[in-house]
Amino acid sequence: MASKDMVALGAQSSVIRDLFAYGQAQAAIVGKENVFDFSIGNPTVPPPDSVAEAICHIVQSEPAVGVHGYTMAAGDRTVREGLAAYMNKTYQAQVTADNFYMTCGAAASLTISLKALVENATDEIILVAPFFPEYTVFIKNAGACPVILPPDTEHFQISPAALEAAITPQTVAIILNSPNNPSGVVYAPETYAAVAEILKRKSEEIGHPIYIISDEPYREIIYDGKPIVYVPKYYANTIICYSYSKSLSLPGERIGYILVPPQVTDAHTIYLAVCGAGRAMGFVCAPHLFQKVVLQCMGQVADIELYDRNRKLLYGSLTEMGYECVYPDGAFYLFVKSPEADATAFSEKAKKLCLLIVPADSFGCPGYVRISYCVEEAMIRRSFPVFKKLIDGYKE
Repeated sequence: MASKDMVALGAQSSVIRDLFAYGQAQAAIVGKENVFDFSIGNPTVPPPDSVAEAICHIVQSEPAVGVHGYTMAAGDRTVREGLAAYMNKTYQAQVTADNFYMTCGAAASLTISLKALVENATDEIILVAPFFPEYTVFIKNAGACPVILPPDTEHFQISPAALEAAITPQTVAIILNSPNNPSGVVYAPETYAAVAEILKRKSEEIGHPIYIISDEPYREIIYDGKPIVYVPKYYANTIICYSYSKSLSLPGERIGYILVPPQVTDAHTIYLAVCGAGRAMGFVCAPHLFQKVVLQCMGQVADIELYDRNRKLLYGSLTEMGYECVYPDGAFYLFVKSPEADATAFSEKAKKLCLLIVPADSFGCPGYVRISYCVEEAMIRRSFPVFKKLIDGYKE
């Protein structure tokens, strides 16, 4: 007998993956140049040269048994020491190697963290719409209930009033994602300060800590000189989930970490719970070679100038055509208001023109679509006549 819940989840299609697959099939029919695929957030900027150099150096100079062998469950100690040194230098984080748990990317970081924090079936995890759809899957798999804050479609920040109203004695944590997928918005320091004040006060009222799980795969992909916020400086009870998928353009290598800073209430206990959750879920010993690679490439970022050019080109051109777009401060997504109430219907009309854009209903924000601009600039330019034809149809 198979688990009915898992069968249902396996049978449930992802809109993003379905669009991506459709685009692949259409490319074989009409030609790749006639398909405009903005569906998936797969980095197109190559990794920094230092990544290939690090791989070559490691595999050529170190014993194969060591490079390809197991590490400690929490990760290579030398790598974690390097992470601590980098975070201390960059963010004055005051952390040590014993605060880090190496993971198979951000999904593993999130699922482990949730499993570590959730104890009862009545536990609640707050999500701020719009949000990455898999969050709800991760929360339910951990045995908790997602509680969704409606989107602030004026500023796409976090409404203090809505957050305060959502907190109950069952609230365990809130997941924050900035730069945000799908909106591209970066939460302002003032937003973090307001969230921190509410969480501190409500934690005292309900008698237990409410944690921030800060999901940061796009941390360094940020524009216009906006600061990178080290969230624990605003709120001590913050657990950071990080991935090198976007910063180093290594999505397929599945490497990241969880950071439980020492300022977290019962930090050692929480860290042990992270280790236990990793063990229970089989997420021990993240890929050893790429642990070593990220150590040698610490602090480096792929060339995000291409994303920045695409951002400006797409935002400027679509707003000029008449689309209402959310200005993206980071990541590589443009969030666009559908010209009709049903964003899925709008997406289907675009699909018939081989223009693949993702309706945001599953992101908790109906009426919008997500456009991923980590694509070739030439494709963006080829797509403009199609975007114009689409919006002109609504004007008529």
